[in-house]
Amino acid sequence: MLSLYAGGTVNEIKPFYTTQLQAGLGLVDETKLLLSLYGKDLSANQLYEKALTSGLFPMVSARRLRNIVVECFAPRYIKTGGAEYLDRLAAHLSSSAINQLFLIYTATANEILQDFIQEIYWDRYSGGYDSISTDDAKGFVGHAVREGKTQKPWSDSTIKRVSSYLIGCCADYGMLSTGRGSKRTIQPVRVQKSTVLYLAYKLHFDELGDNAVINHKAWALFGLDGSDVREELKRLAKNGWLIVQSAGDVTRIGWQFKSMEEVIDVITQI
Repeated sequence: MLSLYAGGTVNEIKPFYTTQLQAGLGLVDETKLLLSLYGKDLSANQLYEKALTSGLFPMVSARRLRNIVVECFAPRYIKTGGAEYLDRLAAHLSSSAINQLFLIYTATANEILQDFIQEIYWDRYSGGYDSISTDDAKGFVGHAVREGKTQKPWSDSTIKRVSSYLIGCCADYGMLSTGRGSKRTIQPVRVQKSTVLYLAYKLHFDELGDNAVINHKAWALFGLDGSDVREELKRLAKNGWLIVQSAGDVTRIGWQFKSMEEVIDVITQI
């Protein structure tokens, strides 16, 4: 099983950027439908066959549906183990809350999206900008190509396409306005209580130490650094969901739940 910590260790070589987002951007509605069909230990091919005969995708061709399941859903939610938890949450959480969890898994499977949000989206937001343009995205992708972050150099047309995928994916997850213009308005993002609880425990059950949990790169998707995360966890502690003790930069966490199933039970009642 692929941990959410993949690509996050200090000495690990980061994976190359890929064009995998071209198979599908946020795919929010499709993801919810596939989660409703997913059963524990189903393979991508088994899920595809189940989706094909379900009648839930009448306007999607068989080829397109296979791409959605195999190229998008499986890397994001099956390989990471997220699918077995997210179906219950999708039925209870608001759109903005479940989208934040979908974003975490999508960024885990697509390093380029993780870095774009961290380096461009939040840089523009903190700099007082009210929009992000396709030129901003193209500048980011072009620089990444020149820095050797792709396995081989990308053509100008590929850079342009991937740039549009990044903008479109952020729009799908509610971080940018929708539309077809060259500029998209930055939408305010506030990390949800359910997101903090889910991500903290997911990283803990991925066998990260307490300080590694707090400083994990996934928090940067929501504009949070280690000190911000520590404060968010202290807020959760008021509900008795964990215990947080800090001394300087060292934090110890008392984890009150023994499994993700227990965490899911709590989140569905928030």
